[in-house]
Amino acid sequence: MGDQATPPAPELAAMAINDGPCLKHPFSDRAPVRSIVCRPDGGAALAGNRVRAGGWVKTGREQGKGSFAFLEVNDGSCPANLQVIVDAGVADLSTLVQTGTCVLVEGLLKMPPEGTKQKIELRVDKVLHVGPTDPASYPIPKTKLSLEFLRDHIHLRPRTNTISAVARIRNALAFATHSFFQEHGFLYVHTPIITTSDCEGAGEMFQATTLISEAEKLDKELIMNPPPTEADIEAAKCTVGEKSSVVAQLKAAKATKEDISASVSDLKKAKENLSRVEERAKLKPGIPKKDGKIDYGQDFFGRQAFLTVSGQLQVETYACAVSSVYTFGPTFRAEHSHTSRHLAEFWMVEPEIAFADLQDDMNCAEAYVKYMCQWLLNKCFDDMELMAKLYDKGCIDRLRMVSSTPFERIAYTEAVQLLEEAVRGGKEFEKNVEWGIDLASEHERYLTEDIFKKPVIVYNYPKGIKAFYMRLNDDSKTVAAMDILVPKVGELIGGSQREERYEVIQQRIAEMGLPLEPYEWYLDLRRYGTVKHCGFGLGFERMILFATGIDNIRDVIPFP
Repeated sequence: MGDQATPPAPELAAMAINDGPCLKHPFSDRAPVRSIVCRPDGGAALAGNRVRAGGWVKTGREQGKGSFAFLEVNDGSCPANLQVIVDAGVADLSTLVQTGTCVLVEGLLKMPPEGTKQKIELRVDKVLHVGPTDPASYPIPKTKLSLEFLRDHIHLRPRTNTISAVARIRNALAFATHSFFQEHGFLYVHTPIITTSDCEGAGEMFQATTLISEAEKLDKELIMNPPPTEADIEAAKCTVGEKSSVVAQLKAAKATKEDISASVSDLKKAKENLSRVEERAKLKPGIPKKDGKIDYGQDFFGRQAFLTVSGQLQVETYACAVSSVYTFGPTFRAEHSHTSRHLAEFWMVEPEIAFADLQDDMNCAEAYVKYMCQWLLNKCFDDMELMAKLYDKGCIDRLRMVSSTPFERIAYTEAVQLLEEAVRGGKEFEKNVEWGIDLASEHERYLTEDIFKKPVIVYNYPKGIKAFYMRLNDDSKTVAAMDILVPKVGELIGGSQREERYEVIQQRIAEMGLPLEPYEWYLDLRRYGTVKHCGFGLGFERMILFATGIDNIRDVIPFP
């Protein structure tokens, strides 16, 4: 069969990376660096194999009075670099050794001299591609760079060790998310990014509108081609009057059918022109208004539209039909909060489960967090070691602890009592502790880091600080809500059992001063075939902060 041979199955390819000869990438003419250096023996067993490898030079230095050069090459497939040796007779070394240069090289894998940390190196005999870099202007030199500095070079920061490791960790957590829910029989549902929900949280929503661009277009057009004046309208009316008289005269004179038809046609054109002139005269520069307010009836959707803050309400419609579902996508908040914990665009994982109560919700959320922690330990250990070395030496121990420890579960009332005891014992918080407050990050972290020293699930919160859709408890003071608090970030997950009783949810909407009309579809889920159900939301970037120990949320999303 020659070139038509069947490629190895992915699972065989993975095995070959660990045990057999180093593999060519299935869709690229090179062997990924990971397939060479991330084997249990560091690649030593591959000595004698001929390979082609590509990547970007991390560091390069000429040796032996310029007779050869050492390059540390990385292609982003793993944190480790491949050591490449190029002789001066093969290529111009001065270009190759610059940090940031892209190379594609071919040669023989050899054992390096005893005592070096590398287990394998590539002796190059062909340089197939060089993407040169000007060291004078390249903004990512090999010196240690702060994460703040890298935020000013978003497009180049994936070339750094930290950001590429975060990208692989993020990728692993996304894969783990889908694996967890798929293994447990959940259906992945895509919820809309543009929503017309125009009440809850509207103050913190980004608006999606075409009114501004349409108004700008009209303003330009009216400058180039001004609207008709009163005189223009009068002239158009006179023309209609004249044409009308002509038709009347021709009919009275019993003119030929052809003459009358031609005259009627002229009158019709004059009327159409008058209609156009009158319509155009109504055009006003600026955004259209009606009764002193912006006229959203003229907007793209005929009403106000926003970027979504959550897919939960929409995904509930599927939970109330196909039972176990989840959505995983971008959400948006227009909060003027420029802290290290806030993003305007972030990703949320939101499962929803039918025939399930708050206890089931807590069980699912705990199992999901543990699954993700174990996944990183199994699949991303080299990247986690880099995080431990550079940012948070306790991050691996934290993953181990969370993946293997039962979470503490306490009612909100008990959590407040514990915090009040701490205050009496001399602990100072910026925000006062009393029953009824929404716990602040400092309170959450004190519970999980100082009191219990492990993840904590706080449940049964006061109804006044929670959303209308959370199920009212029998005490009529609290709702069946739960938050998972973890060391390092505080709240990681927020969830609840949803209110499935039609009369109760109607009353809750009214209590909160929200209009019923936009929620009629949501109420239908309770009117027709209601079912107890629950769900939660996990802020994906917060999970990455928790895992890596990085402090600023802008460093764990590709484009903050």
